[in-house]
Amino acid sequence: MLAAAPVSRVLRFDNFELDLRAGELRKGGVKLRLQGQPIQVLAALLNSAGELVTREELRAQVWPAETFVDFDHSLHNAIARLREALGDSAGTPRYIETLPRRGYRFMGTVGRIGPEEPLPSAPNAASTSPSLEARVVPVRSKSRTVVITALLMTVAIAAILVLIPTLSHRAAATPLVRSIAVLPLANFSGDPAQEYFVDGMTDELITDLAKIGALRVISRTSVMRYKGTKKGLPEIARELNVDGIVEGSVMRSGQRVRITAQLLYGPTDKHLWADTYDRDLGDVLTLQSDVAQAIAQQVRAQLTPQQQARLGAPHPVNPEAYDSYLKGRYYLSNQFTMAQSLNMAKTYFEEAVRKDSGFAQAYAGLADAYLYLAMFRQMSSESAYRSAEEADRHALALDDSIGETYDTLAVLSWRYNWDWDATEREFNQAIALAPSYICAHEDRAEYLAFRGRRSEAEAEMIKIRAFDTSFSSTLTDVGVDYQLRDFDRLLEASQRGVALNPNEWLEHFYLGVGYEGTGKQLESVAEYQKAVELSGGDQDATAALAHAYAGVGRRAETQKILRDALRDLEQESNKVKASPYLIATLYAALGDKDTAFKFLERAYREKSLDLSWHLNADLRIDNLRSDPRYQSLLSRVGLKDETPVSAE
Repeated sequence: MLAAAPVSRVLRFDNFELDLRAGELRKGGVKLRLQGQPIQVLAALLNSAGELVTREELRAQVWPAETFVDFDHSLHNAIARLREALGDSAGTPRYIETLPRRGYRFMGTVGRIGPEEPLPSAPNAASTSPSLEARVVPVRSKSRTVVITALLMTVAIAAILVLIPTLSHRAAATPLVRSIAVLPLANFSGDPAQEYFVDGMTDELITDLAKIGALRVISRTSVMRYKGTKKGLPEIARELNVDGIVEGSVMRSGQRVRITAQLLYGPTDKHLWADTYDRDLGDVLTLQSDVAQAIAQQVRAQLTPQQQARLGAPHPVNPEAYDSYLKGRYYLSNQFTMAQSLNMAKTYFEEAVRKDSGFAQAYAGLADAYLYLAMFRQMSSESAYRSAEEADRHALALDDSIGETYDTLAVLSWRYNWDWDATEREFNQAIALAPSYICAHEDRAEYLAFRGRRSEAEAEMIKIRAFDTSFSSTLTDVGVDYQLRDFDRLLEASQRGVALNPNEWLEHFYLGVGYEGTGKQLESVAEYQKAVELSGGDQDATAALAHAYAGVGRRAETQKILRDALRDLEQESNKVKASPYLIATLYAALGDKDTAFKFLERAYREKSLDLSWHLNADLRIDNLRSDPRYQSLLSRVGLKDETPVSAE
């Protein structure tokens, strides 16, 4: 004798039906896209209709004690999704009433269809499991069954005819999302020391979404200013000029991580989607990919097969390696112009690749660290270039779909190899792989300006402002204006940059260049002094100050700086030697052109990254530009007749 299976129980209110056995909510017979925790919460509320269901009771029923969960956020999301599906409102509830700090109450009338217990055992299971219709409407004769069936079909057809325009209107009313911003995820781990981890998860989600060509994804620099903000979503959406907003939280506990994310239509704060993802830390890359793919699906972004593959199944990562990687990214993203932070980033990336030699992103981060160490003269150009290229090649061998690796290769081809064809090819590949990856757009804009291609550089800047609407990329603005020798615009952009980032030495450095380029010598001295102070004595800032001193008649101070630089250049120690290019600018300031060219030749032989950045634009060597030796140097670098022309 087989025991009969329980008959499905259906709870009905208005034109909704909740099938508890199937876990489905239907409206007018049409299944709604709702599952998981919201369905369980609704079942708990319907079973106690008219009564308070406390938060503790919901937690016990839906989120047992052993569940790894951010309960408050999960319950909030579940209720929000229920109200969205039911067309309900927290302010004027029709179905779900909130009792603050206590729980929720279902306000409607609930009907039940079908018994709550299994039917008695019987020899034949089929004969003991009558259909729902048989239990609701007793069958007395074949003719009556036919009549009832005909009536039911008539009602169903009428319902469908009524429902079609409603569904069409609902589909038409679904907001279209073409642009999106990921707000800084909240740290729900209860540990402030995990901020680097949570910020890193925000960055990685932005990076994954940037691979989707059909979406315009706002940059990290634009969204991080909203960390902890009290602004409403419509205001944020308006300021960032986006349709969609992603917000959520991260909870890390030991080797487990949970992301709760929700997608909202920014202009109206309309809830579109929410879900919770719980993984071992080793599967965190898959977790991030799952979130990105879910968002792409919700906004109906068309993914090419290549983009689908890039968002596919990443390999597991060693949890300790991933932790080191995020720490490296934290130091690289937040303080990339400071020597100590760059060395910390390098150390953490090295830890990451030691702990997981198959972790492609860690190699890509290490390549970036080496590149910045060379740019800020903390390593020799040759040593840093070789190490950066080797790390990038490792990353590509493991995963050739990471856009940032091609961006780094492009900068190396520009700043060290002077290989313009490779530079263009690698920039194009970086942007093809990650259309919203703002760093690649920024680097390409500066490169185009360096080559004197004003209209192309300005077109690239228009694209950048679509990703970064907050003027937070002022360093890119000033980099482009500097390379184009547009000193009026450079002055304006760097003044804005100093106002936004008063402790960033590069902003003060370029403000000094802007003042000097527009004839404001005394103002330039003050800004260069500030840049030297904030940078801890960076060579470029110091050389600029020495040049400005010479311009206002303080030659003795210029000569002292030169003597110190020459001593550092020849000193055999672990300290990075002085840049031969920057020493050349000091001799140029003192009018010693022959010695200036001697050091320019040395910079050329050593492939100085200072040479490849400043050669076209630097006003410190303007008195050398008419010399045939300068034209020869320019030609050997591959820049003959490409020197930018100052804006009128």
